[in-house]
Order: sequence, then C-alpha cells, then structure tokens
Amino acid sequence: MPTRRLEIDTTLPGPRLLGAEIFVVFAVSLGASALFSLIRLIGALTAPRALQGQQAVLVGSRAPGRPWLDLALQLADIAVSVAPVALVAYLLARSGESLRTIGVDLREPGRDLLRGAGLAALVGGTGLAFYLAVWAAGVNLTVVPGALPDVWWRVPVLLLAAAQNGVLEEVIVCGYLLHRLGQLGWSPVRSVAVSSVIRGSYHLYQGFGGFIGNVVMGLLFGSLYLRWRRAMPLVVAHTLIDAVAFVGYALLRGKVSWLP
Repeated sequence: MPTRRLEIDTTLPGPRLLGAEIFVVFAVSLGASALFSLIRLIGALTAPRALQGQQAVLVGSRAPGRPWLDLALQLADIAVSVAPVALVAYLLARSGESLRTIGVDLREPGRDLLRGAGLAALVGGTGLAFYLAVWAAGVNLTVVPGALPDVWWRVPVLLLAAAQNGVLEEVIVCGYLLHRLGQLGWSPVRSVAVSSVIRGSYHLYQGFGGFIGNVVMGLLFGSLYLRWRRAMPLVVAHTLIDAVAFVGYALLRGKVSWLP
C-alpha cells in the first residue's frame, strides 16, 4: 500500500491567528518573565529595605553545597529557557519561512561578529556607567550578575547563560516579534517601541534603572534589526555583553571598590 505524504499548509495565518501566535510565544517565554519580574519589583518596593540595599541575582546557585546537582540544574535551566526559540523556528516553518528569514544563520559570520562586537563595546560601556548612576541614585537593586560557587564549571556555565540570554531575547523579542508585527502591518516606529517596552518589562526585577536601560537598548537593537534584517549581530552583541558582565563580576567581586 503506497505511503501518503502529509501535506503541511505553509500559508501565513490571518491577523487574528498571527496575533494569537505572538501571544502564545510570549506567554511561554519572555512575557511570563515580565509578569514574574513585575511581581518581584512590587515585592522589592514593599520590602523594609531600600532598593539599593536589596540584590537581584542573575545567575545564582540552585543547590548550595552540592556542586554536581547544582551543575545539572544549571544546565537543565539553560536548556529549558532557550526552548521557546525552537517553538519560534517551528512556527516560522509552518508559515513557509525559517530562522533564516529573520537573519538567524551563519551566512555572514565575519560581518555579524564585527557588528556584534562593536555594538557590545558601545552598549556595555555605557550600560555599566548608567547602572552605577541609577544604583547610586537609589532607584535600582544591587545587580549581582553571577553568584555561583568557585568550582571548575563556574565560568563555562556563566558563558552558557550569557549565550542563552543572547539567543532567547534577540531571536524572540527582536527578530521574531518585529518580523511578525511587520506582517501585521504595524509601522516600524510602533513595532520597535512595543518590542523595547517588552524588553524593559522583563528586567523590572532589577529596578527602574534596569527597565529604562533595557528600553533604550531595545530601541537601539530594534532599529538596527530593521536596518540590517539580521538578528545574529544582536545575538553576538548580547552574548558578549552578558559574558563580560557575568565573568567579569565573578573575577572582580570584592577586589575593586567601585563595584557594588
């Protein structure tokens, strides 16, 4: 008996289904993070201590005193956190597209790396200065990029966490979202504005400085995505920024006076 091939409809969904698709993607990824982030900010604001006296730990131990269990939980968390990117890849494929459509591929490695490194240098330096300013002003929690035990896997896990952040955020909140909003007929200005506010919202747990700083970063990254039509330089930039922050903090903590 001959095998029947399964035909898959690759037409673009209508506006209602496309809007529902975007909602679902964010409900299981960065939108959920934004909700928890808002609740954590409310908790910080209602705590007896000032924001400046509280900590926001980005990568912390998940099993203190049990390094192998801690490592397993760290790797599992990274894998689960980046899973929504696979959902985005599937949904793009269903509409006859792919991650290549939003510039997530290896077609231009040299240019992507150069653009990403330059962007990381610009954003990283100004971002650190802005964080120190808002922390001193008392409108931000003390951000602790890494609080892992001093074991052999600390740096590799911090680098993997940086890559996970870069891939998840730039593929979804920049490439995917701006691409889909464009298909819905949204203007570039409106699309970038919404993308930037979403980016800021899931950083609210850091305080008002974290929100504002990431909104500004979102405006820059969103504008560059629409100009380049490639998310890879943004993935590179975000990964480098977080890698320097995570590893640099681990190496400098307690050794320099200017680092909170």
